[in-house]
Amino acid sequence: MAFVLHPDIKGQGRRAPELALEEAVSLAAALPGIEVAGAEVVRLSKVQAGMLFGSGKIAELGARFAEMEVGLVLVDGPVSPVQQRNLEREWKVKLLDRTGLILEIFADRARTREGVLQVELAALSYQRSRLVRAWTHLERQRGGFGFVGGPGETQMEADRRAIDEEVVKIKRQLDKVVKTRELHRAARRKVPFPVVALAGYTNAGKSSLFNRLTGAEVLAKDMLFATLDPTMRGLTLPGGQKIILSDTVGFISDLPTQLVAAFRATLEEVLEADLILHVRDIAHPETEEQAEDVGEILDSLGVGSDVPMIEVWNKIDLLGPEMRKALLVQDARTPGIQAVSAVTGDGVDALIAAMDEALGGVRIEEVVMLPYSDGRGRAWLHEAGVVVAEADGADGQELTVRWTERQKEAFGRLGEDG
Repeated sequence: MAFVLHPDIKGQGRRAPELALEEAVSLAAALPGIEVAGAEVVRLSKVQAGMLFGSGKIAELGARFAEMEVGLVLVDGPVSPVQQRNLEREWKVKLLDRTGLILEIFADRARTREGVLQVELAALSYQRSRLVRAWTHLERQRGGFGFVGGPGETQMEADRRAIDEEVVKIKRQLDKVVKTRELHRAARRKVPFPVVALAGYTNAGKSSLFNRLTGAEVLAKDMLFATLDPTMRGLTLPGGQKIILSDTVGFISDLPTQLVAAFRATLEEVLEADLILHVRDIAHPETEEQAEDVGEILDSLGVGSDVPMIEVWNKIDLLGPEMRKALLVQDARTPGIQAVSAVTGDGVDALIAAMDEALGGVRIEEVVMLPYSDGRGRAWLHEAGVVVAEADGADGQELTVRWTERQKEAFGRLGEDG
């Protein structure tokens, strides 16, 4: 049994504590094998250095945990190693703070080799700072890091040197994976298709929208962090434009910095995008605050303001009929915003049309001369769908093309590696 606590510290936090607690419970529910027995907002005038909470509150909660047979307490916020050790001793439970919980979820969800390595690296960094947990998760039978159970849960062998050696080993493995990914990215830059990345707060419905647009069957659950590795699919827009659609990990408020760094590689799909779809859960009471969090993370990642973005107001099926109707009427919308329901499909056709328009850009018509031996270049132009006319000349083929500046640059890069 697990119990979730959200410390509401006076003068800190811009979110309503009750909604923050609700999100924390959803985080806990995203971890397999966890049954949440209860949850509570604990209001604090100040943080107690050694115990986090005051003695009276600790005694009250301890009695309740014993009565409910709670074995795991999840604190929605940072807990120092000293506070964790003291509270575990006092309550006779295991305790996990927000960072530890998110790491456990990431470990369970990560699928690609790079994702797994990045999570392990972040986890080792987290453990090294605490030295209160064994790192026998490296030989675990299940996903996760042993913070909440598994083969070494009672051991206290967090040996600094051993962790450091493991970090070096993982970084070495990661370097190889990153080099491979860079080759893939370099190849993708020469692909004639624009990349459209779905970004947004976790649980905003990105994967459901991805599935609706592409017909793919990506894991789409009403669960935080359901997607932790980017999924890419091809899609042809009504105007004939072919694009690559990328579903990415969801953002969340107060995401620990080491986790942002760990998943920077996953979010590189957003950095490379020609168009970003910022998917918002428009029915959520804190949709504006969530949008601010996403904006801050995109800024920290270095996503330029020159990258076009469409705000996708998702989950309109959860709104009242009048509000839904108003959002779906073109005149009621602000430019750059598309209201949709990934579940019912309402507004999706209009979104696709907006994507087509945003990616159209200014197309120029030019003549490209190719030697007969350049079959690769000719195939690229035809695959991109930019060839208007084609004629044979004395020295090669003369192709009349209509393309965007981006497509012209991508075609130019074809010759960079010979």
